[in-house]
Amino acid sequence: MYLCYLDESGTGQLLNPAVADSVPVMVIGGFTVPENQVKALAWDFIALKKKFRPELRKLSVLSQVVHHEIKGETIRKSFRRTGRNQRRMAHGFLDHLLTILEQRDCTVMARIWVKQDGVVNDDTAMYAAAVTSLCANFEHYLAERSGSGIAVLDSRNPSDNMGNVHCVTTKKFSKSGDCMPHLPESPVFGHSNTHLGLQIADLLVSAVLAPAAAVTYAGDLAGNVHCHPGFQEVRSRHCPRLGKLQHRYQSPAGKWTGGIVVSDARGQHSAGKLFATATAPVSGPPTAFPEQASVSALATAASVPDSSPVGP
Repeated sequence: MYLCYLDESGTGQLLNPAVADSVPVMVIGGFTVPENQVKALAWDFIALKKKFRPELRKLSVLSQVVHHEIKGETIRKSFRRTGRNQRRMAHGFLDHLLTILEQRDCTVMARIWVKQDGVVNDDTAMYAAAVTSLCANFEHYLAERSGSGIAVLDSRNPSDNMGNVHCVTTKKFSKSGDCMPHLPESPVFGHSNTHLGLQIADLLVSAVLAPAAAVTYAGDLAGNVHCHPGFQEVRSRHCPRLGKLQHRYQSPAGKWTGGIVVSDARGQHSAGKLFATATAPVSGPPTAFPEQASVSALATAASVPDSSPVGP
């Protein structure tokens, strides 16, 4: 049995270059973990939270530690701050998190939509298409291992939840046959303050992939807070490690797919731009973290060429 945790960052809302906080990307993604590694992953993450939030060490009830979230959005804001120590601590936290994923046999996957200026997008369709493609990726991963799995999505609201997984349900229970036989059920929903896996997915999507994708594919948006120059180091330092954690495979047509897939309607660039060689690492982090303060119009999903070092 394998678990897959998925979260999102950004929306399909129209991108207005004149608005400083207009969001240029929408990212849906997360990671998989084998059932026999789930408990170890959870305890590793709890220890990481306590390391960077020393006040959590004083809590006597485990549920309080689980409930206390270190949000990806909070870490992302640290990369925009002028204080060097805050940036170092944020990078250090992510370094530790990726090490945990590497040690616990996890894989990462995501669908990244890069929006065009002034184009109205179908947010619901984008999310549903992303969930469908990620579940197809998960299905291939499970089939290779002759295993079964459950996908857990961060719960939004009842109406959105239904629309986000209905496409997977209809594919599974179609009269023509189940195209995802290794997923015994459509994706289920959880709340991040009670699911450590969803907290990790939020950090991957909101603190790494969203800022890295924004600065990589929409860096020409001068003055946009989501394309801050500080996010360049996020991409160069952490994305190469994510690239090595992808589950990628060749389609029947021979094209590499799976893992982190980019649909770039803005510049038609491939996902390979995210995985350039990392810059030299910043010196070790301090031991504490500061307190929290339409789809058809988009480009066809681009994949990394098979010669890329991030392929399987």
